[in-house]
Amino acid sequence: MTTPVVIQAPLAQARARGQRFAGGRIGLHVVLIVLMIIWLLPTIGLLVNSLRSSADIASTGWWTSLFPPTGLTLDNFAKVFAETDIASGFINSLFITIPATIIPIFVAAFAAYAFSWMDFPGRNLLFVVVVGLLVVPLQTTFIPILRAFNGLGIAGTFLTVWLAHTGYGLPFAIFLLRNFMGALPREVFESAYIDGASPVTAFFRLALPMTVPAIAALAIFQFLFVWNDLLVALIYLGASASDNGPMTLQIANLVNSQGGGWELLGPAAFISMALPLVVFFALQRYFVRGITGGAVKG
Repeated sequence: MTTPVVIQAPLAQARARGQRFAGGRIGLHVVLIVLMIIWLLPTIGLLVNSLRSSADIASTGWWTSLFPPTGLTLDNFAKVFAETDIASGFINSLFITIPATIIPIFVAAFAAYAFSWMDFPGRNLLFVVVVGLLVVPLQTTFIPILRAFNGLGIAGTFLTVWLAHTGYGLPFAIFLLRNFMGALPREVFESAYIDGASPVTAFFRLALPMTVPAIAALAIFQFLFVWNDLLVALIYLGASASDNGPMTLQIANLVNSQGGGWELLGPAAFISMALPLVVFFALQRYFVRGITGGAVKG
């Protein structure tokens, strides 16, 4: 008669542990939901205010428009497109961001493979130098690089911004991709070399496909940095280059010296946020895997 008691005791303990575990998970989820709501509140407020008139924004809080009568309207968005050149700024931002994202990733992938799987004199020292460039402030490079561009006669063109963002993005890109590639299984590359594969074949057939998560994560970082950049574009394109100016420059010019046009900042900000959100959600399944890959080993 004592056997059922002996069996039931571990079962009861397991149920109790399961209940405590479930309760802990529920508490964790509640905390995460609360933090998410707090994090999203400023964005929600900005979105609601972008759909309100300037008089309503000045007189009442944004939360009053969550209840009828809401008074929400798309007039501010229509005014942004009608009274500003933000549409051409959007196109210019695309024309700047896409090459400035692809070029450094393409170059960094080759360099990361060389640092990970190829032996050449000074490899480790050169990698340390590349990583050390991460601490160099951008501001210290503006004058010498701008003088070089002026000497080449390309100042104020899209090429200058592409080259600048490539140079600024390469140290971090090489560092991230090298750590990821360095953590790939060595046996795969050794087998490929035994079968007669060249380093170029191993790069395109093995390293590059297996590094897609890190490349996707890097693409998100580089795309967001270039898309939201104002300083680099302002320096190398010039404030007067309105024909080539990105959307960040158009948004900065919305508010005049007397403070007029401030009600258009919200709609313009959400127009600017649309494409980065699409890029992030399209690649977000690779994001965590690409960032954590090679973090310990490499």
